[in-house]
Amino acid sequence: MHTISVEGIQVYAYHGCLEEEGKIGGNYLVDVHMKTDFSEAALLDDLSKTIDYVDVYNIVREEMAIRAKLIEHVGKRIIDRINDKFKTVKKCKVKIIKLNPPMNGNVDRVSVTLES
Repeated sequence: MHTISVEGIQVYAYHGCLEEEGKIGGNYLVDVHMKTDFSEAALLDDLSKTIDYVDVYNIVREEMAIRAKLIEHVGKRIIDRINDKFKTVKKCKVKIIKLNPPMNGNVDRVSVTLES
C-alpha cells in the first residue's frame, strides 16, 4: 500500500454558520492523503496508472466553492468525490483548516479531519 498526498491546498471560501461568513468568506487550507497501490505507475512511469494530483486539486477547489455551514460537510463531499473518481483509493483522509475563525477569542485556526 502506498500514500499519495496533496497538502496545503489554499482556498478562499464562504463556509460557516454565521451570515457574515457567507458574505465575507475566509482562508482555508486542505490536505488530502490517499492510500492506494501505484506499483504499476512506478514501474511503467505512466500517469494513467496512478492518481493525478491535478484532479485531486480540482475536486477540492470545486467542493470548497460550494457554500456549506459546516466544513465537516465539505470534507465528506471531497472524500465522496475522490472515492467515486479513483476506484484504486483504499483509504482517504481529508483535513480542512479554517484560518482565523470568527470567534470571541484569539484563535489561529480550527480544523476537521475525516477518513474513509
